[in-house]
Amino acid sequence: MTLQKKATIIASITATVLIIIKLTIGILSGSVAILASAIDSVLDLIISAFNYFAINKSEQPANKTFNYGKGKIEALAAVIEGTIITMSGLFILYQAIKKAYAGGETTFLGSSILVMAISLVITIALVIFLNYVAKKTNNMVIKSDALHYKTDVLSNGGILISLLLIYSTGFHLMDAIMGVIISIYIIYCAYEIIKEGVYILLDAALDEKIVNEIKNIIRNEEKVNDFHYLKTRKSANTNFVDVHLVFNNGISLLKAHSLGDKIEDKIALINKNEIWIINIHLDPYDDSHINDQENKN
Repeated sequence: MTLQKKATIIASITATVLIIIKLTIGILSGSVAILASAIDSVLDLIISAFNYFAINKSEQPANKTFNYGKGKIEALAAVIEGTIITMSGLFILYQAIKKAYAGGETTFLGSSILVMAISLVITIALVIFLNYVAKKTNNMVIKSDALHYKTDVLSNGGILISLLLIYSTGFHLMDAIMGVIISIYIIYCAYEIIKEGVYILLDAALDEKIVNEIKNIIRNEEKVNDFHYLKTRKSANTNFVDVHLVFNNGISLLKAHSLGDKIEDKIALINKNEIWIINIHLDPYDDSHINDQENKN
C-alpha cells in the first residue's frame, strides 16, 4: 500500500474519533460551534474515503482508453472536496446566524473545552503527518486534505478560545460570532482548493517559475538557435512539456536528437520527485510563422 493511501486511511480513522466525541458533547452542550465542528468532521470522513478511491484510480497505469492515465481524478477529487467544504461552511454560517438571532446559552462548558482541546491536539498531529506525506509524494489529493485539516486546526482553536471566553465572561453570543468567523474562513480555503483543481482540469501551465527554468535550460544549449510552441501542463504528479527546438539545417538528426535528450534530462532534474513526460519536436529552421498562418486558415 502506498504512503498516500495509508494517509487517507489514517485521516478517516481520525475523523471518526473526532465525530464521536464532538457530536456527543455538541448535542449535550447545545454549542453551535461544536456541532458545526462535528458536522465538519463527518464531511472529513466522507472526503478522506473519497480521496482513497481517487488515489487508487489515479495510480492505475495508462491503457487503451486512457492513454495518459487517470491522474486528473486527483484534480476532480480536489474540486469535489472543495465544493463539499464550501457547503459545510455555508451550513455553519446559517447555524451561527440562527443562534445569534434566537439566542441561547452554551452548557457543559467544562466538557466542551476539554473535547475541543483534545480535538485540537489530534488534528494538529494529523496535519503534521499529512504535510509530511504531501511533501514526500507531491500528491494533490493529500495536499488538499492537509489544507482542509489545517482549517480544522484553526476552527478548533477558534472554538476553544470562544468557549474559554464564554466560561470566563458569560458572553454566550461569542459562540455564534466564532461560528461566523470560522464559516467564512472555511469557504475561503475551499475556494483555493477548487481553484487549483479547476486549473489542472483545464490544463493550466506549470508554475511560472518552473516554466522560466525550462526556458533557461533551452536557451543555455549553444546548438539550439531558438524554440517556440512551449506548452506545459500537469496531471497528478506528472508534468507534461511540449516544445519545438530550432537547429541549424546542417545538423545531423542523430546530433539534434542527442541534444534533445540532454535537454529532457536537465528539465527532469527541476523536480526529481515528479514524473516528466517531455515531447520535443526538432526543427531545421523556424517554421512557427508558417504553422501560425496555417492555423489561422
